[in-house]
Amino acid sequence: MDYVAKLLHGLSFLPAVISGIEGLFGKRSGEEKKSAALSFLEALSISDALGKRQIMDEAEFKVA
Repeated sequence: MDYVAKLLHGLSFLPAVISGIEGLFGKRSGEEKKSAALSFLEALSISDALGKRQIMDEAEFKVA
């Protein structure tokens, strides 16, 4: 696994995440902003990991 590429990919989202969090939580405390940003990045990481999984039995995966 190319860790440098994954790190750079994750870092590329930081400016947008920080800007969005500032826009949404501008009046709140720094700790609340930090918590919201970390939650968003954690959710993004989980969805990225799930997106790269291979489907073992594609026939069972499809909905009729």
